Amino acid sequence: MFERLKGNKVFDLNVHASYFNGAAEKGPLIMLKTLFKKRTAQGVGDTLYGAAVAQARQAAFYARLGVDDRIDARFELYTLHVLLLILRLRDEPGERGGQERGAEVGQSLFDVYVSSLDHALRELGVGDVSMARKMRSLGEALYGRMTAYEAPIRAGDAESLAQALARNVYAVEDSATAAPLADYALRARAALADQSFDALLAGPQWPEIIA
Repeated sequence: MFERLKGNKVFDLNVHASYFNGAAEKGPLIMLKTLFKKRTAQGVGDTLYGAAVAQARQAAFYARLGVDDRIDARFELYTLHVLLLILRLRDEPGERGGQERGAEVGQSLFDVYVSSLDHALRELGVGDVSMARKMRSLGEALYGRMTAYEAPIRAGDAESLAQALARNVYAVEDSATAAPLADYALRARAALADQSFDALLAGPQWPEIIA
């Protein structure tokens, strides 16, 4: 549903560890601003977004981990994988401009993701009159998910991450339901950290999906 892309700039991520600090001050509506501004790393963002989507579509998430094969559940897995990549990019060391380059590619990836949501809504027939409301709703959902996941992912807090994933992915309160998915996300975090920046851009390597 979200594959066909445009490449609009929607949300500026901060360079420091918790990039949502600036957005928290302004609110999710910042995601509706500065549309249609191209970025030089757009092509790389397209490639990484495609890699995130391909991994999120792996049948094992649905067959082994019990994620429902619905549009909203796929949205949750797409968001999780995009965030994992953005966090890795933001953590690129600062030597020889690495931090700046990581920030630019991370921004491009985020832009591509939000742009694909915009395109998907238009393909579903959502008119211009209601587009702002729809994009605001999606922006708030993305902001909420990424905020909820970032801290436990960075801290390696499997229980807190499982609680957030249980609510958003499985629509239940029992964190045990999402424990295997939380474990996968933390293993993915470690696996991406072990990959060089250039290797990541060439094609991120993901861990096995284990129930």
